[in-house]
This record gives sequence, structure tokens and C-alpha cells, in this order.
Amino acid sequence: MIAPTDDTHRAFPPALASISRTEFDYDDGDGIDFEPYDAFLTADDTTAWLRHWTGNHELDCAAYRFFGQDGTGGGAALWCVREGHQLADQPVVFLGSEGETGVVAGNLSDFLWVLADGFGPLEATLFPTRAPRPNAHLTALAHRHATTPRRSAHAIFAAARAEFPTFDEDMEQLCR
Repeated sequence: MIAPTDDTHRAFPPALASISRTEFDYDDGDGIDFEPYDAFLTADDTTAWLRHWTGNHELDCAAYRFFGQDGTGGGAALWCVREGHQLADQPVVFLGSEGETGVVAGNLSDFLWVLADGFGPLEATLFPTRAPRPNAHLTALAHRHATTPRRSAHAIFAAARAEFPTFDEDMEQLCR
């Protein structure tokens, strides 16, 4: 598994580097509420954030690579749960500022298609059934970097949640 406790394995995959240079339009709640980072949070910052979020000060936080947040401070991360796989092959998850959790996409490529359909991590978690709002710039980004075929955001959400059906409950168990 890619989950060392230091800051190795924290280089952005090319797709995340492109996302980090993208401005997301919140559009008064009709757009995407997402603020990408220029780099993953450091291992120390990740540990501090997750331990505070869960209230569990013994938690091993090495499996998470936070790459952005929503306007309230909820975090989007790659969850390094697939042993032996590269960062881009790990699922994208969201941990909201009010305790919301969700698996957004099964991998970074699928996350690009989610963005192209007008969903950020927060929208995918809180409003997964809303109508897509395709974005031409994000669709072009997905065409440049995606390694999976285009699918609807709704299909991606369903597949990711079927693959990781206990993520929400597992996160609840980590909280004290």
C-alpha cells in the first residue's frame, strides 16, 4: 500500500497537478464548491487534521492524501486502500466539515469525469442525485488525463459506493 508515514509518495499525479491549476466556480451554489491545493497536505498536517476531525488522537492517518477542500473546510483525499497500486488508482473520498463522508470515485480518472459532470467532492457526497451540470473546461481536462472511459457521475458514484460499501460506517468507527 502507498501509505508511508513520512512525506514520501506525496507528488501530485499529472491529473491532480492540472486540477490544482483550475479555478472552480461556486456560482452561488449552482457550481462546484472546491478549492484544490497546490500539493498534498504534509503527513503531519494530514495527521493533525484527521485526528481533530475524528477526535481519535491515536489514529494512523497514513492512508490519506488530501488534495483540496470545500468552502467550509471539508477535505477531499485519495484514500490509499488498494495495496500495490499507484496514487492515481486509489479512490477519492470526501470528509465534510460537519462529519459527512463519502466515496466520490473509484480512482482519480473517474474523479475527472465527476468534475466534468459538474460535481465536486462535496456535491458528490451531499447531492449525488442532482442533475449533472457539464463543464466544458473540466471535460477537456478529463479528456486529456482520464484513463477510464467516460461515464456519468451518477454511474461513477454507484460503482465506487458498491466497491466500498462500508466506508461511511468505517469512518464513524474511527471517531470517538
